[in-house]
Amino acid sequence: MHELAITESIVAAVTERMRDVPISRVRIEIGALSGIVADAVRFCFGPVTAGTPLEGARLEIDEPPGRMRCRRCGREFDTTDILALCGCGSAELDVLRGRELRIREVEVAG
Repeated sequence: MHELAITESIVAAVTERMRDVPISRVRIEIGALSGIVADAVRFCFGPVTAGTPLEGARLEIDEPPGRMRCRRCGREFDTTDILALCGCGSAELDVLRGRELRIREVEVAG
């Protein structure tokens, strides 16, 4: 499960940046086409934060849809399907957004 390693990296990045400051909330963005299972990150967050300044912090996850552009007809459309097809039937698609993994906000306890 690569979500465990991803969650560990998120916690490490916040801890590195914020040092020993207690954190009450972390908001991240996981794009629908990233291949990351948001529920798995949620599941890992508690155990991974144990003993860190993020212990007990609330995790919020935004899951924006992906956006594709068809190379055949030029149409752009939103999707949550990694294996999407354009309405014209083409699978020749460029991903415009949806692969993001970002730490959006960190709230300090206080």
